Amino acid sequence: MIKKLLILSLSVLLGGYTSHAQERVGPLMYNGLLQQAQPAKTGHAKTTALTLPFFEDFTIYATFPDDTKWTDRNVYINNTMAVNPISRGVATFDGLNSNGLPYDPNVNTALVYADSLTSRPFDLSGYTPDDSIYLSFFYQPQGNGFYPEGQDSLMLYFKKSNDAWIKVWAKEGLKLDSFRQVMVAVKDTVYLHSTFQFCFLNKASMNTNDDVWNVDYIRLAAGRNMNDTLVDDVAFTVQPSFYLNDYTSMPYRQFKADPDKERATQHSATIRNGYTGDQSVNYSFKSREKFSNTPFVTDGPFSALIAAKQSYTPSMAAYNNMMTTSDPYANFTYEDTYYLESLSGTDRRENDTIVKEQLFYNYLAYDDGTAERSYYLNLFPTLPGKTAIEFHLNEPDTLSGVSIYFGRQVPMGSNKYFSVAIYKEIAMSGSGSDQLVYQEDFLQPAYLRNDFYWTYKFENPVPLPAGTFYMGTIQPALSNSDSLYIGLDVNRQGSNHAFYNVVGYWQPSTVDGALMIRPVLGPIIPSNVPKVPEKHMVWSVTPNPATDRIQLSYDSYKHASYELVDMQGRTILKGTIENKQYVDIQDLVPGMYFVRLTVDGFVSTPQKIVKH
Repeated sequence: MIKKLLILSLSVLLGGYTSHAQERVGPLMYNGLLQQAQPAKTGHAKTTALTLPFFEDFTIYATFPDDTKWTDRNVYINNTMAVNPISRGVATFDGLNSNGLPYDPNVNTALVYADSLTSRPFDLSGYTPDDSIYLSFFYQPQGNGFYPEGQDSLMLYFKKSNDAWIKVWAKEGLKLDSFRQVMVAVKDTVYLHSTFQFCFLNKASMNTNDDVWNVDYIRLAAGRNMNDTLVDDVAFTVQPSFYLNDYTSMPYRQFKADPDKERATQHSATIRNGYTGDQSVNYSFKSREKFSNTPFVTDGPFSALIAAKQSYTPSMAAYNNMMTTSDPYANFTYEDTYYLESLSGTDRRENDTIVKEQLFYNYLAYDDGTAERSYYLNLFPTLPGKTAIEFHLNEPDTLSGVSIYFGRQVPMGSNKYFSVAIYKEIAMSGSGSDQLVYQEDFLQPAYLRNDFYWTYKFENPVPLPAGTFYMGTIQPALSNSDSLYIGLDVNRQGSNHAFYNVVGYWQPSTVDGALMIRPVLGPIIPSNVPKVPEKHMVWSVTPNPATDRIQLSYDSYKHASYELVDMQGRTILKGTIENKQYVDIQDLVPGMYFVRLTVDGFVSTPQKIVKH
């Protein structure tokens, strides 16, 4: 709403990226969760004015704000972007719009007014300055994203009785910090009217999820003062632990083959005491299979005394319930629900329940399905770049494909080519040689508007024995230095299973987080993948390497369209030819290129050529 009145475009320096030698980490440039989600609704009339006291800590299990409290849907409601939130759920402000895409996808160096969070109207016409109304909230810069820089800011506006918006608070960008509380008075008579609103707004210098701010625990009430900063609440905070020990998801048949190895010995959820005194609490736990509603176990209640302003993470013994099925490809979801009861009697109840799902689907994963950053390799011009992630099987299985969460990049990587490789062993530190099991070439990254992962089905399923294998990507030599962007889940530890190779030998990853690459086992439904065609076309390009021209020969008498693409995915030459006709390439820069033909609507498999 306010953004329509505040349009600003300024050039700024690109910043905020981190480097780990040849491994790089950058911000996301899209959020698939926002593309899928709908606003959270509770069924109350939107036209009804809000009343005091008002409270919001974003504990709803939704991606957008509750539309009975908020008028816009720009911020991202989540429990993964914040570090040590006040309670479960925060509103994240970044440079991505409500569709999870950059506000301006063509300019990534503009200073823009980005996300807003605008309250529905409050009727404050019956209040006076003596009623001492205050708005309080907590904010955190950066969180698990990238920090807002000095020219970026988070701002708060109040709406006057004449509909003008006044900035009443602002904070310039800074690096990661703990959540800080802000108190703002609503005492001026220009705000005490029947349609009062407040709005948070961030100014971002990059159209990505760079410049992240998290907002939590908003309270608006009368009878307060500047010292009314106590958070008299005991609440769940970060996501509970996974049921599995290492993976976040695996096929149920693989789990059943060795459940004692795969199951964590205990599970837990974190409780925060916001009071200034110790608090006695009861907590309990219940588990079921979500879709069949098969009950597993109920534990508790248990009692605990939590020290003032401290967090407590109770650990409970893992349950060993199993589902019975004759279908080796059956999928299951274990749903774990944690309950909390503060014995103070004044505690808020909205944030006293938290749910964790454990998926048993047709893939192996170390990530939790949400990306907070992007991972890529800084390649040398003449060497390929490779990633490899270690996985294990408890029984023989068939690897049928791979799902990859690609981070968007500027320019887009859609026309780049990469390979997926499967290894039995990889040669660490240059000793020995890789044991390659399977490789599929000429794949291209893709970006779904309504999903997070792009799934590639292998042309030849790969049977694997029980034990360890490695899966990863290969970016060819002479490609552009920013490589492929792959989603990075920084809430999970996966670097102990990740390796990279940019100098001719494998090294352990030093980047914290889990790369979002998932081997798919058994039956698979692929995405609409732009990859090796199903129809076979016999064609050739000669000579290769070439200096001044190439001849394109194919098995048809029809005209063909050709396209020559460089390693950055840019189309360098294109046109129409006949069979065995020559194409002039003498003006091209020496290097590697891809050539593809289109004949009678059929697009051929690309072929590599080298220009001397």
